[in-house]
Amino acid sequence: MVHSNMSNGNYQVAEAHSFGLEPITCHAWNKDRTEIAFSLNSNDVIICKNHNGHWSTIATLSAHDLRVTSIDWAPNTNRIVTCGADRNAYVWTLSNGLWTKSLVLLRINRAAMCVKWSPKENKFAVGCGAKLVAVCYFDEENDWWLSKHIKKPIRSTVTSIDWHPNNYLLAVGATDFTTRVFSAYIKEVDDKPSPSSWGDKTTFANMLSEYSRSGGWTHDVRFSPSGDKLAWVSHDSSISVVDSKRDVNNAVTQRTMFLPFMACIWLRENHILAAGHDCCPMLYKYDQSGKLAFEMKVDQVQKRETGGFSALKKFADMDKRATSENVDVLLDTTHQNTITQLSMASSNKNDTTICSTGMDGLMVIWDVRVK
Repeated sequence: MVHSNMSNGNYQVAEAHSFGLEPITCHAWNKDRTEIAFSLNSNDVIICKNHNGHWSTIATLSAHDLRVTSIDWAPNTNRIVTCGADRNAYVWTLSNGLWTKSLVLLRINRAAMCVKWSPKENKFAVGCGAKLVAVCYFDEENDWWLSKHIKKPIRSTVTSIDWHPNNYLLAVGATDFTTRVFSAYIKEVDDKPSPSSWGDKTTFANMLSEYSRSGGWTHDVRFSPSGDKLAWVSHDSSISVVDSKRDVNNAVTQRTMFLPFMACIWLRENHILAAGHDCCPMLYKYDQSGKLAFEMKVDQVQKRETGGFSALKKFADMDKRATSENVDVLLDTTHQNTITQLSMASSNKNDTTICSTGMDGLMVIWDVRVK
């Protein structure tokens, strides 16, 4: 386990924890952020509990036949949903200290890529490689989870999804270079929705908005806390925001000088944190005039000293690398490999503490302070 503490006005690395050398492919927190569920690039989900800064394993969820690709933990019902490359999803419920799984009828023939509970936790959505999103709800009569499919006009793998706070709109990002907003209203479980700034077509699977770019596929999509704005990051090293109250048909896009972002998250209604292949979270601001601007790198680790090249280190390097040259293989960032996911590390909505996990097996907690 690695610990580090740094501060510089607008940011602070509160703590960094290592869970080994394997990549953390996905993670999810419980309601009070005392437990975390994650997968280390395997078909198991590990649940760890925080004991004064030290994490201990309290449960392992084993059901998937192939790699787990996404996890979400419902804060109020305390249910966990997982999906994987085996084309399955499971809903896990804690009963008498044991996690038991429920059957989900996804009806897909490709890997499930992402999963997320709706705000009211009465349904969840699964994006997959079969060019569709499965919106799942519980059938009490048969004691299983049924699904309805959103298909057209998605033309490729769904990589990311996010729910609007109103519980029926769903943002979908895919590898067909397009981000869309659909209605995921299901009359069996939802109250009749009222029109929003995104449109009034509430019938299930109706597409309300579509945003296409020719530069790269979408890696992550996120609604703002109010649900009026939508942000997404793409493989062409761009970050985009659309404000439904200002102009629902046009997005503001900024091509960045950084490597592609893999994840993004709203800190406030006008601040977005993005991270990816640069191994460093980047802070962006969407101002009241509708402009999107880069503000700062959150991780500003000082460059590591490479001096003091002792004779012992010289011969050790000759043995390892067949050279006596001083080769520094460490990055000047806390994460040493791609950041793949960002999440809120606090249950307080006014707290902008962020958790990042990545391909280096690290979980880092960032205290990002924005005005």
